[in-house]
Amino acid sequence: MVQNKAFIYKSIPDGWPVPGKDLAVEDITFDEDGEPPKGGFTTKNFYAAYDPSQRGRMRDLSIKSYSPAMQPGKPVVSVSVIGEVLKSDTPKFKPGDTVILWSHYTESYSAVDESEVERTQIIHPKTVVPLTAYLGPLGMTGMTAYGSLHEIGQPKKGDMILVSAAAGAVGQMVGQIAVREGLHVIGSVGDDKKLDFITKELGFTSGFNYKTEKMSDAVKRLAPDGLDIYFDNVGGELLDVALANMKDFGKIIACGAISTYNNGSNTTPYGIKNYGSVVRKRLRYQGFIVLDPNIRQWQEERDANVSKWIADGSLKSIDHITDGMDNAIDGFLGMLKGENLGKSILKIADP
Repeated sequence: MVQNKAFIYKSIPDGWPVPGKDLAVEDITFDEDGEPPKGGFTTKNFYAAYDPSQRGRMRDLSIKSYSPAMQPGKPVVSVSVIGEVLKSDTPKFKPGDTVILWSHYTESYSAVDESEVERTQIIHPKTVVPLTAYLGPLGMTGMTAYGSLHEIGQPKKGDMILVSAAAGAVGQMVGQIAVREGLHVIGSVGDDKKLDFITKELGFTSGFNYKTEKMSDAVKRLAPDGLDIYFDNVGGELLDVALANMKDFGKIIACGAISTYNNGSNTTPYGIKNYGSVVRKRLRYQGFIVLDPNIRQWQEERDANVSKWIADGSLKSIDHITDGMDNAIDGFLGMLKGENLGKSILKIADP
């Protein structure tokens, strides 16, 4: 047996998850000499993705959604985990293969059941593309950004787009793609360091710090003629401001509502005041799930373009790494608080 540290989901949080009560790091052991599951394989894991959607899965098991609730007492489910195959009982994988495990436990070692084989993907690492890019721009994060922007936003050169949580994993991707396609890109962020990052390093046209400037004033200042597209990662007050500033027939891409994810039972949710704009301005206001066929149809184009852009240096793949399973809780809570610059990733071990 070897130590197998795992990021454990212990109980349903009421508001912000509490370390020790709701989340923990524990050793669940792993038999490195044991055989792999019948028809499955075993892995040593290197990286696990942090995503805001994980918080939504920390709910009562009876509440149905597009992704099942996590089970208390089990490791936290990550959207994607990268590891190396140790032993295999399936012809699909051989020892030494680098794989990406979808919707998998956050743990140092894994015994992967036969039922997961079909959805597990082999990665063929390229020297010019960092391995962590397969959790970000070339993973679900990048698919979320690329597919929804084009399918729902239908961007045109010269369009005015506002991106919330612009220095986060999805936001930085949406902004960079929009810049490439000739849009005027405004980013909303929560500190001045992030503002410098999106404007000076990622090429956003402009941006604002919503903690130091009133959101409604900032949007009026930066988009005096209104917005063609709003890419919404946060919900809440900024959605309300965007509704008031959309042009006729504008498009709102509803990707997430992270400002609400840690509301507790005693929290009063923000009430949207400008919903009437949807009717008056004939807005397209659409949510999506990254696995939807109309989003996935963009994958081949995404894969080709983003791989090329990363390789030639024209698209930055920025990672926010939490080093070591012992720090898994801090990294997760930091992501929920918006402390990350780029894609939040837990580094479990060196590749």
